[in-house]
Amino acid sequence: MLVPGFWLGAWAWDEVAAELRAAGHDVHAVTPAGQGERAAEAAPGVCVDTHIADIVQVVEGGGLERVVLVAHSGANMAATGAADRIPGRIARIVYVDTGPMPSGMAGIDFHEPEARAELERQVAEEGEGWKIPVPPFTTDAGSDAGSGELAGLTEEQLAVLQERGTPQPFGTATQPLKRPDPLPATPRTLIATTIPLAAVRAMAEQGHPVFAEMTGPGWTYRELPTGHWPMLSRPRDLAALLVEAAAR
Repeated sequence: MLVPGFWLGAWAWDEVAAELRAAGHDVHAVTPAGQGERAAEAAPGVCVDTHIADIVQVVEGGGLERVVLVAHSGANMAATGAADRIPGRIARIVYVDTGPMPSGMAGIDFHEPEARAELERQVAEEGEGWKIPVPPFTTDAGSDAGSGELAGLTEEQLAVLQERGTPQPFGTATQPLKRPDPLPATPRTLIATTIPLAAVRAMAEQGHPVFAEMTGPGWTYRELPTGHWPMLSRPRDLAALLVEAAAR
């Protein structure tokens, strides 16, 4: 099951899904409420719990078992919460350039104070107080690919992100996730794209509260050097890593 991050719908997984189906896998790409083709469902009350319910409904409503649940970016909160609720149906969680937050933390808590303040300003001034505006998804004039988070994306792909991206309900970034104690022993995989694995391990060793959650028994790791949107910049390579994760 493929869950997109902020501003995107299931469409973002099209190339990856095609590769997975060609490899013989049953694929379900989910669009959470308020995103993508479900943008009309966006409302101030849409939050992490809303998206958890979306994922759980697809799994339980479809009678799915041994699900490999793939979360990109901001989908980490909903995917983690869903896996906590129905651990018996989840074979593995794969985090694509993201990871689980500690219990009681919200997605916005991951931001440094200045970045958090800027995000809150954008929501207040450009998002009617409850929507995160779509990023510009632009590069320097004349470049044929992005850098940093946009690395590997062509100008055509950036244009698609601009055209198809939809504002994100702010509640999905501000609602903390309360996790059970003890946590389910669900196997987890990190596919790191913008942050090298060596940096992830270093921050974990330094006691960073988020990265400390991304080490220990049950974790496996893979690197896919590219930007933050590997389902677009390197879909075949990402699909191959997901096939490998499913085989574990």
